[in-house]
Amino acid sequence: MSKSDEAVDEVRILVPSGMLGAGFDVAAIERGLALGAHVIAVDGGSTDSGPYYLGTGTPKTATAAVARDLRILLGAAAKAHIPLIVGSCGTSGTDSGVDWVAKVVENILAEDGLDLTVATIYSEQTAEDLVRHLDAGRVHPLAPMGELRAETLESCTHIVGMMGHEPIVAALQAGADVVLAGRATDTAVAAAYPLMMGMPAGPTWHASKVVECGGQCTTNPRSGSVFATIDRTGFIIESLDESVSCTPHSVAAHMLYETANPFRMREPAGTLDVTDAVYTALDDRRVRVEGSRFEVADQYTVKLEGSRITGFETMSFTAIRDPLILKDIEGWAVFLRQVLTGRVTQTLGLEPADYAFDIRLYGHNAVLGHLDPATTPPREVGVMLLVQAADQATATAVAKVANPLMLHLPAMDMDYLPSLAFATSPAEVERGAAYEFVLNHVVDSDVPTSMFRTSIRKAAAHV
Repeated sequence: MSKSDEAVDEVRILVPSGMLGAGFDVAAIERGLALGAHVIAVDGGSTDSGPYYLGTGTPKTATAAVARDLRILLGAAAKAHIPLIVGSCGTSGTDSGVDWVAKVVENILAEDGLDLTVATIYSEQTAEDLVRHLDAGRVHPLAPMGELRAETLESCTHIVGMMGHEPIVAALQAGADVVLAGRATDTAVAAAYPLMMGMPAGPTWHASKVVECGGQCTTNPRSGSVFATIDRTGFIIESLDESVSCTPHSVAAHMLYETANPFRMREPAGTLDVTDAVYTALDDRRVRVEGSRFEVADQYTVKLEGSRITGFETMSFTAIRDPLILKDIEGWAVFLRQVLTGRVTQTLGLEPADYAFDIRLYGHNAVLGHLDPATTPPREVGVMLLVQAADQATATAVAKVANPLMLHLPAMDMDYLPSLAFATSPAEVERGAAYEFVLNHVVDSDVPTSMFRTSIRKAAAHV
């Protein structure tokens, strides 16, 4: 009998942190096991950190940090005889990211003598396969993107499909104790097991959304680990740090996070609707939610994420404390742009179309730009220059032309040369290839697992 055939009244999910490798308190995991967790679920990454990690197929987390978390979680899963699910392995969910996490798991299982069956689910897509979907009319843009062209797919260094819960469920039903998934929706990682066990879709998807980032749904986001209990009519959320609370406000607020609509959220299989959800404090630490619904879509879709090289970057960073410059720092930045553009043409023979550069004023408006309200002159400002060109040598040459300007360029009304402060020597830091996201499209899929590949194997030490 498969696990999904067992009749259960509730499913309890232990989420150790918002991301594998971020760390958590071991005592929180022990408390989750004591509360009777049925599954441990943790996200391994996302696109939050930009296109580089998908473009290169490399993780943003340190191997040691991921290994530390996995050793604890694998031991907990083995001790409690419950599955461990990791989604979006290696930050962006590329095949190399899945293999990287799988190798860490393999080493830990061998070192700690754990006998667990491991499933790896791969989500990378080939441009060739996707062009066939495109030609068949199965690929559609999401706003604000336009229609996709085959050349865009072919320009990507890596493309992943974002899986829903179905491939994870299939791996669990095939006997996996540990599921290491490629790119997946954050919610699917937590939703897979309770959906497999027959829990209603509305409460399951809503609970999974709330716990996806660990302690962010609590009064202390640094607390990390959270616990969800899903039953036939709703779910309960609590922190695994007994000094931290979940409140109706902190739980409801998580629907504002990374959603275009705070009441509706699309998954591959349909849409979560929390318009009628009611949040009730059971005590000073726990919140119960009822009234969530899930609308099954007429067409199942898999979202694509793709990244490609857009050029090569060189960065310089200097700091300004001169009050005459700081009283009109934006005017100085405009002047720097004008002078640099002229000198690049004069010395390198390059026209503006041959390169690009950005000037970011940290301490003034670098984060929100002109969305920031007017402020009084800052005490000091860090000036970041990012130059991008078709090759590294050109980007660095432009940055070198900017070097004396970022060290001594006076404001228009100054009669002396200021001395600014470079953060590094040499001032020019070559960042290598720069990447950009180019896909925000979905593929119609009649079989939810068809775009993903699964391999199941025992740990090497126990074969």
